[in-house]
Amino acid sequence: MKIGVLALQGAFREHREVLDALGVDAVEVRTPEVVDALDALILPGGESTTMSKLLDSSGLRAPIAERLDDGMPVLGTCAGLILLAADVVDGRADQQSFGVVDVTVRRNAYGRQRDSFEADLDVHGVDGHTVAGGPFHGVFIRAPGIERCGPDVEILAAHEGRPVFVREGVAFVSTFHPELAGDFRLHQLFLDEVTS
Repeated sequence: MKIGVLALQGAFREHREVLDALGVDAVEVRTPEVVDALDALILPGGESTTMSKLLDSSGLRAPIAERLDDGMPVLGTCAGLILLAADVVDGRADQQSFGVVDVTVRRNAYGRQRDSFEADLDVHGVDGHTVAGGPFHGVFIRAPGIERCGPDVEILAAHEGRPVFVREGVAFVSTFHPELAGDFRLHQLFLDEVTS
């Protein structure tokens, strides 16, 4: 299985390091030519408006959108969530998302950079059981917030009553940065689902 990591801006190196540690064939995605060879894609955290512009200038938006429409599995973290959400609140008027996950997300919902925080999260697998190994340490950096989940969206983790890790089909999104936790369980959960 070949997993792509969108490598235009943001925390792509950290995701790549997690995949390397898990022994996954990973490729950094910067050009449209590599998209067809991917089995799954990770959209990292970063600055969502910048990433949106770079998707256009690199020519990646259309081939990625086509593969997502065809059901390619995807994991989006922080800004990646914003790029995958059906509705974005407080985004730029010209910002586009792929609309893969039926959620409404608010950019910078928890505040500015100084309001970033960390929290332990109980994460549930797709079978409803808590993921083994105890709480997952979530790193929230200028994090977006999920304000609405559609009927087919499954909440896998919440913080203070707000969804922070959800899935719809083979699309998984988090408001936090699992690649910064030093804990590979969320990436493994995604990989287990997309390879089963």
